[in-house]
Amino acid sequence: MKMTINQGLRLMAGFFTLLSLALGWYVHPGFFLFTAFVGLNQLQSAFTGWCPAMWMLEKAGFRKEAPVDGPACCN
Repeated sequence: MKMTINQGLRLMAGFFTLLSLALGWYVHPGFFLFTAFVGLNQLQSAFTGWCPAMWMLEKAGFRKEAPVDGPACCN
């Protein structure tokens, strides 16, 4: 099964959050700024619906979400 863009985006956000926390803890506290950047990007994406990572994932071949139809009872 090929991952969708939304699944890839969640995977990427989780990975970068955990990576930045580990780097901030084990390497240098300045890496916590990277954690803040990831969080701010997630917030702006929630309000605007736009995220640069979605464009990259689409170019990488991740599939788009299938359109959702209404309930079968209402067609």
